[in-house]
Amino acid sequence: MDAIDIKILNMLQQNARTPLKTIAEKVFLSSPAVSNRIEHLEKQGIIKGYTTVVNKELLGYHITAFINLEMEPTQKQEFYPWVRDIPNVLECNCVTGDYSMLLKVVFPSTVDLDVFIGKLQQFGKTSTQIVFSTPVEHRGITI
Repeated sequence: MDAIDIKILNMLQQNARTPLKTIAEKVFLSSPAVSNRIEHLEKQGIIKGYTTVVNKELLGYHITAFINLEMEPTQKQEFYPWVRDIPNVLECNCVTGDYSMLLKVVFPSTVDLDVFIGKLQQFGKTSTQIVFSTPVEHRGITI
């Protein structure tokens, strides 16, 4: 990866729909050359995919929360498939510390969140923090 690839990655992280022509002008290459570089970055696994950022609140998901889950390592084989099938779980991270999992979830209401936590507790003790505001939204890594 060189400086041009880094510029391309930074631009795509800001807006994955940036036209090839615009990227090409900023990195002083032709559009086909930029396309080849992007394809190479995808094949290397550096670019894993492209997503659309939606406004959760406008879609009715007014509650964002982080849930810590304390569970036994032997439960991972059962837990991972279970948690992957729940669309309200935006992230699930295996972490160090008193808790073994950290989940980021969204729900329409605290009632829905409470129902989910009740089901989650089959795997162990939980601790939940509800998000009031997000001064720094999810963003890519500036390289």
